[in-house]
Amino acid sequence: MGDIQPVLITPSGIFLMPNSPFSPAPAVGVLLVNLGSPDAPTPSAVRRYLAEFLADPRVIEAPRWFWLPILHGVILRTRPRRSALAYASVWMPEGSPLMVYSRRQETALQVALDQHVPGAYQVALAMRYGQPSVAAGLDRLQAMGCPRILILPLYPQYSATTTASVSDAVGAWLRRQRALPELQWVNQYAVAPGYIAALAASVRTYWAREGQGERLLLSFHGIPQQYADQGDPYAEQCRATAHALAAALGLEADRWALAFQSRFGPTRWLGPYTDQVLNAWAGAGVRTVDALCPGFAADCLETLEEIAIRYAETLESRGGKLRYIPALNDAPDHVAFLTDLVCARTAPWRA
Repeated sequence: MGDIQPVLITPSGIFLMPNSPFSPAPAVGVLLVNLGSPDAPTPSAVRRYLAEFLADPRVIEAPRWFWLPILHGVILRTRPRRSALAYASVWMPEGSPLMVYSRRQETALQVALDQHVPGAYQVALAMRYGQPSVAAGLDRLQAMGCPRILILPLYPQYSATTTASVSDAVGAWLRRQRALPELQWVNQYAVAPGYIAALAASVRTYWAREGQGERLLLSFHGIPQQYADQGDPYAEQCRATAHALAAALGLEADRWALAFQSRFGPTRWLGPYTDQVLNAWAGAGVRTVDALCPGFAADCLETLEEIAIRYAETLESRGGKLRYIPALNDAPDHVAFLTDLVCARTAPWRA
């Protein structure tokens, strides 16, 4: 008798020799990561979420001895109630908008990859804060037998406050593992042609249906100016995205503007600020503004409550009208771009 060879048992119960020409290659794991959301639009759920989010030293770079007493002594006692009301205003029957759209992205990307190369990929969703955690997503891919994993943060523009924080969470998981998977990262895709084309298509589709506003506002989430001064490339990547999109739409310089929203605290943040741009336009007689948030891969509190509700009310009080153009979410063009991105980055693994 020859040497006894081990066999591979597939999920369907088929026995295959590992070196057999009929043995499938192990699936490549794809971990989609977004920021996260409270489990419910309640003060207690928001408090748990904010406690994790705002304790991250990548998000708030102040010394821990200074910041944590403020966080737990003031912010977590006052902010959750106000934030819960904001979440409640946009909460969907299936859950928070970010989770709902992210789950749809997960499903759509899995379907698209299966159509491209059947059985070659396994997609899992993770949130940097809240559930499902980054560790839970990686555990899931590992349990599905993925020895190679692509980490895909759904942040088109890199920032230490977002993409690097995902890296920290992945690193914490890796330190607990004995058998490590191979990893690849998508650092950013700020001016990727497919991403810009998907954004431009979403704007054109909206204009074809609703007509074109007088101005297009491209609003990105802000970060403290100090972070950019210390080398965070986020601001320049946002500007690159905005200029590439304006060029794709054929807009003259006086028909659009870039701005930054969601500032927090008394320090200076990236400017110009979204509310200041809107007020300046209203003062100049602009009456119809279309707003798009190209830095958000999925709609969430910052797009649906801050822009589409709160800033729309502000502009309406000045005699104008703000029309929010939805994020790419699970739109076919967006899913096609993510599919191409995954396949391109993992091509050497599938060779």
